[in-house]
Amino acid sequence: MSGYYVIKPSGSQYHFTLHAGNHEIILSSERYTSKQGAKNGIESCQNNSPYDARYDRRVASNG
Repeated sequence: MSGYYVIKPSGSQYHFTLHAGNHEIILSSERYTSKQGAKNGIESCQNNSPYDARYDRRVASNG
């Protein structure tokens, strides 16, 4: 199973997460002022995903 994106409202803004096939969150976005902005962010991730240097890898606080 491949990964999938989930857009969620956060107050008056939106953010998205990318989930792996096992449903684990592997990427979390910034907040966007509109749902369309979040969709554009997803498109940007899809376009840039082949380029490892364009991402900032971090370890979650819980490891």
